[in-house]
Amino acid sequence: MPKRIPGSLDQRIGAGDLPGEIRRQRMLVLLADRGFVRVNELSEAFGVSEVTVRGDLAQLEAAQNIRRVRGGAVPRGSVGFREHPMEESLRNSAEEKREIARAAAATVGPGMSVLLDVGSTCLAVALELVARDDLYDVTVMTNGLTIALELEHAIPRLQVIVTGGTLRPLQHSLVAPFATEVLQRVHADLAILGCNGVDAVTGVTNINLPEAELKRAMLQASDRTVVVADGSKAGQVHLGRVGALQEFDTVYLGASADADAVQRLRAKGTVDIELIDAARGGT
Repeated sequence: MPKRIPGSLDQRIGAGDLPGEIRRQRMLVLLADRGFVRVNELSEAFGVSEVTVRGDLAQLEAAQNIRRVRGGAVPRGSVGFREHPMEESLRNSAEEKREIARAAAATVGPGMSVLLDVGSTCLAVALELVARDDLYDVTVMTNGLTIALELEHAIPRLQVIVTGGTLRPLQHSLVAPFATEVLQRVHADLAILGCNGVDAVTGVTNINLPEAELKRAMLQASDRTVVVADGSKAGQVHLGRVGALQEFDTVYLGASADADAVQRLRAKGTVDIELIDAARGGT
C-alpha cells in the first residue's frame, strides 16, 4: 500500500479532476515544503495514476523547476509559491495589515481566551493586543515564537501560553508533533488565523501543510474563528486546506483585494467578509 503523505489524510488534494497546470503548481508547493516526494505519494495525494505523475514531473523538469531523482523528485532553486520569511512579509502591505489587525483585535474583550496563529498579520494582531490597556485576564495561546515574545510585554494583563512542538524556520512557528496534541486539550472563545489563500470555492488554504494542520486544530478548538488576510490572499488557492468558508465566522480582508474575488466570496453568503481599507478602516 502506498505511503501517505503526512498531513494530507483529511485534505486530499484532488480526485483526478484538477486541470493539469493547477495540479503541477500544487506539486511544486508540496516539493518546496517536503524537499523530496515520491511518485506513489503524489499519485495518492492527487488521485491520479503514477503515469500521469511522471508526465507532470517531466514537464516540471523541462521547465527547470525540479530535478528528477530515483523514485521521485526534489526542488531545484526557488520553486512554485515560495514561502517568504516573516521578516520579509512584514514589509508587504504593512499599513493594510495594521488596519486588519486593529479590526480583529477589537473583537477581543476582557476575560476571553484566544488562539493566535502565526504570520505577519497575526503578529500585527499581537501588537494591537499589547497596545490595548483595557484588556485584562485575557489568555492567549500561540504557536508563534515571535508572537509570544511580543505578547510578553503585556504580562500580567495577558497570560501567554505557547503550544510547544517542532520549530519551523521562516515563520518561527511550532508544529506537530506535540502542538496539535496541546490544542486538542483546550477550548477557546476565539481563534484568529492567518492564511495564504481565501477562495470562494476551496475556502481558506495555506502554503505549508504542517501549519495548515495547526490552523485546522485551532479552528476546531474555538467557539468562533476569524481569518485575517491582506488583499493579495483573495482568490488564491494553496496546498493545505484549513477549512471551507462556512466554517469561519468573519474574514477580515484587505481592501486591495481583487474585486472579482471579493464578489465571489460575498456571493457565497456563508461568511462575513469585512473589507479593511488601509486608510479608513472597515468598509
